[in-house]
Amino acid sequence: MAGGNLPHRRHPAHPPPVDRFNQPVILLVTVATRNRVELLANKRAATALVDAWQTANRWVVGNYLIMPDHIHLFCAPGTWTRDTVKSWVAYWKRLAGQREPSLVSAFVYDCWDTQMRDPDHYARKLEYMALNPVRRGLVTASEQWPYRGRMNELPW
Repeated sequence: MAGGNLPHRRHPAHPPPVDRFNQPVILLVTVATRNRVELLANKRAATALVDAWQTANRWVVGNYLIMPDHIHLFCAPGTWTRDTVKSWVAYWKRLAGQREPSLVSAFVYDCWDTQMRDPDHYARKLEYMALNPVRRGLVTASEQWPYRGRMNELPW
């Protein structure tokens, strides 16, 4: 057993987001490529992903970062009747593959998602995401990374 008394998890858990009084529902989602193949950090893939996120609007994308082998994005419900994050991610992965053939079956089956608990948690995760290309040695400052952006403002 890993982590004390907890069993080792083979797949990410996807608890439903918790609606808290007068607080936003914002999730950090991470999606990796199969075998961590580096095929995402290019204009064609980035355009296909952004187009897919615009179409798959049951969840709206805030800040996002496309690394060579994985994606981080913040999202919030875009409609009252929301899909699960897992089904929404499967949908936009399929849409992206339709737009860019190199993305067909490019991603692992599942995704990781974490709900932001408070403004500090959100700020820490935004900073963590922004510094990803710097930690990997791809740029010296996060602002230099071309495959990042914000589609919608997701304020706390």
